[in-house]
Amino acid sequence: MTATATTPATRRWLPPLLRQTPFRRYWTGQSVSLVGDQITELALPLFAVLVAQAGPAEMGYLTAAALAPNLLFSLLFGGWADRRPYKRTIMVAADVARAVALLAVPVLYLLDALTMTQLYLVAFTVGTFSVLFEVCRTTLFVSLVSREDFLPANALLNGSRAFSSVAGAGAGGLLVRLVGAPFALLLDALSFLFSAVMIARVEVVEPTPVARRGLGLREGLSFIARHPVMRAAVCASTTINLFNFMYGALVILYVTTELHVTPDVLGLGLGLAAVGALIGAAVARRLADRFGVGPLYVFGYLLFPAPLILIPLAQGPHWLVLTMVFCAEFFSGFGVMLLDTAGGSLQASVIPDELRARVTGAHRTINYGIRPIGAVIGGALGTALGVRETLWIATVGALAGVLWLIASPIPRLRRL
Repeated sequence: MTATATTPATRRWLPPLLRQTPFRRYWTGQSVSLVGDQITELALPLFAVLVAQAGPAEMGYLTAAALAPNLLFSLLFGGWADRRPYKRTIMVAADVARAVALLAVPVLYLLDALTMTQLYLVAFTVGTFSVLFEVCRTTLFVSLVSREDFLPANALLNGSRAFSSVAGAGAGGLLVRLVGAPFALLLDALSFLFSAVMIARVEVVEPTPVARRGLGLREGLSFIARHPVMRAAVCASTTINLFNFMYGALVILYVTTELHVTPDVLGLGLGLAAVGALIGAAVARRLADRFGVGPLYVFGYLLFPAPLILIPLAQGPHWLVLTMVFCAEFFSGFGVMLLDTAGGSLQASVIPDELRARVTGAHRTINYGIRPIGAVIGGALGTALGVRETLWIATVGALAGVLWLIASPIPRLRRL
């Protein structure tokens, strides 16, 4: 893959991949969109808690509505997308659809017609088109990046994701404080439109679809079941996601109502804590080169969930509570970047091009499909046992994900 001609004097400081115009446009669009996503991730549940007075069960339903499309549509969309020659066009359409769905929130709010039911519908719609976008994204990624560049490319993308957590969480909390949660969502809608423009301008040759009858929905699942690396990775990620989304459905409710952290302070704290994710993305490739991509992946499965135990532990003076919340998010963010950089590269390297969207769809059906189930379980347990008690169960249970990796080939993998 050849780099687009650039002016060395002005772009010498760029990483090699960002000197390639197609990848740079793709990366730029994704980076801006990720900042918007972080704003929505904070603004939508804050609106539910602070304006709609949502309780534990409603917060579980809201999280489940956003994630249910992964369970319902990932296999179908993956099979359908693998038959389409131009997945980039599908991604552009998905971005525009997500922007329109989010724009409905401030409009309905101004009309005094916004209810929890409509928030569920918006979250479900955005989640549906996110599934369509993601099953196509892996094909675009491998069309832009050669195999030897998978790790640095994923490090750049995860670096953007980490930076978005720093900028997006802080901006989200401040915007909610200044203009209200519904209007904070406008920025995410604009970020989707920007992403659509950037992806539309990417010039790339996509793999030619293999002619076949039907959608081949079972082939993605069969590949995961047969491949020892994919099988262990999917089982581990499904376990951690079940418990992590029990945690995610309740953590904002707990931090704002039980620990009495205001939205602007929460956004600022999460943004500062996300520096841990930024550091993790920056050092992931070097750690993989030194210790091996497999051991780094396993270590990420420990470091991601373990620090979150500090959240239900938090008590005492307000400064101590804020410090514990900060440390939990900081070290968890560091761990998830190690996990995602190593895992994304590892999985991209073992999936054949002709099965890529179908395997991605099957992977999302299992791995992401468990997330709404976890959210609903979290909401139900939060109502029955208490929010703090459920956070204990979720944070300790998430550590069990690493057990799937121990007996697999992954700990022994040094290179892709």
